[in-house]
Amino acid sequence: MILPFLVLAIGTCLTNSLVPEKEKDPDYWRKQAQETLKNALELQKLNTNVAKKVIMFLGDGMGVSTVTAARILKGQLHHNPGEETMLEMDKFPFVALSKTYNTNAQVPDSAGTATAYLCGVKANEGTVGVSAATERTQCNTTQGNEVTSILRWAKDAGKSVGIVTTTRVNHATPSAAYAHSADRDWYSDNEMPPEALSQGCKDIAFQLMHNIKNIDVIMGGGRKYMYPKNRTDVEYEMDEKSRGTRLDGLNLIDIWKSFKPRHKHSHFVWNRTELLALNLHTVDYLLGLFEPGDMQYELNRNNETDPSLSEMVEVAIKILQKNPKGFFLLVEGGRIDHGHHEGKAKQALHEAVEMDRAIGQASAMTSLNDTLTVVTADHSHVFTFGGYTPRGNSIFGLAPMVSDTDKKPFTAILYGNGPGYKVVGGERENVSMVDYAHNNYQAQSAVPLRHETHGGEDVAVFAKGPMAHLLHGVHEQNYIPHVMAYAACIGANLDHCAQASSTDSPTLAPLLLLLALIPLHILF
Repeated sequence: MILPFLVLAIGTCLTNSLVPEKEKDPDYWRKQAQETLKNALELQKLNTNVAKKVIMFLGDGMGVSTVTAARILKGQLHHNPGEETMLEMDKFPFVALSKTYNTNAQVPDSAGTATAYLCGVKANEGTVGVSAATERTQCNTTQGNEVTSILRWAKDAGKSVGIVTTTRVNHATPSAAYAHSADRDWYSDNEMPPEALSQGCKDIAFQLMHNIKNIDVIMGGGRKYMYPKNRTDVEYEMDEKSRGTRLDGLNLIDIWKSFKPRHKHSHFVWNRTELLALNLHTVDYLLGLFEPGDMQYELNRNNETDPSLSEMVEVAIKILQKNPKGFFLLVEGGRIDHGHHEGKAKQALHEAVEMDRAIGQASAMTSLNDTLTVVTADHSHVFTFGGYTPRGNSIFGLAPMVSDTDKKPFTAILYGNGPGYKVVGGERENVSMVDYAHNNYQAQSAVPLRHETHGGEDVAVFAKGPMAHLLHGVHEQNYIPHVMAYAACIGANLDHCAQASSTDSPTLAPLLLLLALIPLHILF
């Protein structure tokens, strides 16, 4: 067996051998720092334009450790060491931290957090689109406590709106954009208790079709919640779990079609081939449901039936940007979270890299001049990587030493808890005996749980475009939609927008400066 100190010595040699030649020159780092300083000084010229377009990217469960690991993976996928790579979100000029706790939870869930960053109001764990006066599962606490989202504010202002997700379209994150529910799990009436149904509460899929009837673009999974119970799925005909779930017998796809104005062109698609064949110039409304439940992991995706997140984002923007008043688009990389819950770090990180591609796609199709883009997470996970790994070490690889306690190797990636906890012969499993690079390998955890848990620390908020500088420090999570609405001149806070949102006055700053210079006796 190799002694720990010898392995560490080998690791040290590896580290030295992996240093790129240019990085050995101090001038390399000085020039890099000076260029960064020059760019930072440019940020003093604040972009105070009205945000005609707002795009929010939500990486579900994408804590800071996930961002860093995804950055390394992205670089390594391009055959680089990885640490020096830049994610698209890394290029955003403004970064803040968001406090993610729910009103009744120190470590939050995705429903209460979604209500915060979409509706501007913190809420209880497990509830969507309602205030903290609503108690989870208690239907009779819902009425009168509904809160609306920035998607509603944008629609009411005449903008086009869209939702794109890799989860079910009625999962926690997207549902806070349109639904008001005492329980995030009420996907269809099949999942609701009789008491809630008798009290008049509606399931989330029903609310998707009825609360905001003309959401312009909806894409993700969740087909089975739209169809009557036991209706065979169009893709998985033999799979009983993929069949329709609705007890009320409604076909919500038909209802969606019936709500659309006759002079508009609406399209429902269920696979990638149909989606990419659309003539987007003639599409006014699009509903794409590509799986019965959540969409497949990016590593498992069928290229014929399921589009990638970046492909869905491209289609969504092409449809939404036809509106001269602009749009609001919510994009969720939702299965980052699922990968972590399952202890499958490789799945989670590839989901994060794909979301970064989607961010790049959106950036290529929009302008900093009139588009505010915000990238954030709802919460973190108890996911970490460490172990003094050398530069360029595979993000899914082993630490360069063995434990000085049980003398066994360990992977750089570990979880604080989760399904990766394994004991073999009364001892920690020897990971060198398993395929720890497998797509579905479950990284070792300290505490055994069927599902790994969320983390409670702050998450990052990346922003660029009009008014992005307002995201600048440590904020409560519910602050985020207020900034987006302020920038776009939608919602309740419009005092600063006098004439500025017209096509003749695209920026807020000149007007505000002019008013400041006019003597008070002239104004009044």
